[in-house]
Amino acid sequence: MGENLDGLMQFLELDDNKFQEALKNLTVADLAGRWYELDDQQALKFFLALRQETRGELIAELSNVEQKTLVAALSIQATRDLLEVMDPDDLVDLIQQVSPEIRLEVIGQLSEEVRKEAEFLLRFDDDDAAGQMTTRYAVIRADITANQALAFLRRAPEELETIYYVYVVDSLQRLIGVVSLRQILMTANDVKIADVMKRSIVSVREDTDQEETAKVLESHGLIALPVVDRWNRLLGIVTFDDMIEVIREEQSEDIYRMGAIGGGDAEFYLESSIMRLIWRRLPWLVLLLVVGTITTNVLAGYELLIGRFAFLALFIPVITQTGGNSGTQSSTLIIRGLAIGHLHFQLIGRALSKELATGVVIGLVTGGIIFLRGFLLPPELEKMEALAIGISLASVVFFATSMGCLVPFIISRLKGDPAVAAGPMMTTIIDIAGLTVYFEVAKLLLT
Repeated sequence: MGENLDGLMQFLELDDNKFQEALKNLTVADLAGRWYELDDQQALKFFLALRQETRGELIAELSNVEQKTLVAALSIQATRDLLEVMDPDDLVDLIQQVSPEIRLEVIGQLSEEVRKEAEFLLRFDDDDAAGQMTTRYAVIRADITANQALAFLRRAPEELETIYYVYVVDSLQRLIGVVSLRQILMTANDVKIADVMKRSIVSVREDTDQEETAKVLESHGLIALPVVDRWNRLLGIVTFDDMIEVIREEQSEDIYRMGAIGGGDAEFYLESSIMRLIWRRLPWLVLLLVVGTITTNVLAGYELLIGRFAFLALFIPVITQTGGNSGTQSSTLIIRGLAIGHLHFQLIGRALSKELATGVVIGLVTGGIIFLRGFLLPPELEKMEALAIGISLASVVFFATSMGCLVPFIISRLKGDPAVAAGPMMTTIIDIAGLTVYFEVAKLLLT
């Protein structure tokens, strides 16, 4: 960080000349990473001291709450100037954060070109490919030569998101090919683009889910991906940097679901109000509490068995814990495979056979350990009693592993989010079913 200062607060202590000079040494990453150090007034002073282009880059990196605070403090003219220099996709994200009153007033004052870009992108859902795209890309016709293409690219606006890929369209704006800048540079001047362009194009439809879009981009190793409508007309492109943000958001949603926390938005923890935190967590906890009380019914159903063989109650925590852990391990592996595209429903048979074999081995090992533990150490059970505990645990582990494999596949097939299968709800269900398996096997062996 410039001037060897430890934080942004110290920059504010410099005189104006040194402050402006020090700002030149700060990157957007420096600013975004330390922005939390500033209060609202300090943040506004810092923001207004930046160059207009840096403001546009910085605000796109800040959280929703920080964006709203800054925009609310800016004048209408300052907000208009800010939006004018932002990339179209970032601009739309910001517009959606401000109040409807400010939004209408600001959009009305934008230049015609920027306003049309914003209104076009605002038509699309945030969670779809079109909601993540930019309209600033390089496009040419197939009948021009490589030399003409290079001349065109030299005159292209600086605001283009990327020129590594140059897209080729027909007279109806339909996507018919793509050619890399490298290919154009290596092609003889008089050769037509139609002769060197790649006609097999990887693209996504405008309504493709953003998570699926990110998978397509990643699996094909692309830095940009064209978005087309149902008539194959080119609407825009999504770039890898935007998809990195999508992947981060989707992972946050999965983590929240796995932790039984409602609300999929990846907002910063410190920006969440106490009521927001309560609302996101309490409903799930109440639901899990109600479902968890079913275990009392299970225990009541085996009251006579427990009364006769009291040692069974001592091993209930071990049974539920080991069963829950093994089920979570299995579901986590399957969910990850589904998330990155290595698994899909058609492979359920192969995955299940692997988990069944794994469950048998893990069950036998853990069952053997608990058998030795119960037989050799306090409470020093009889051999048959310890054997019953061991076989019961092995059965529970086998059952939990199978459930952990099957449930994510089923949820995915039903178009749900498999991540819920690795959370407390899944563990609670395995606890209930595992206790039933435990007592039934014990009853079979002991009575």
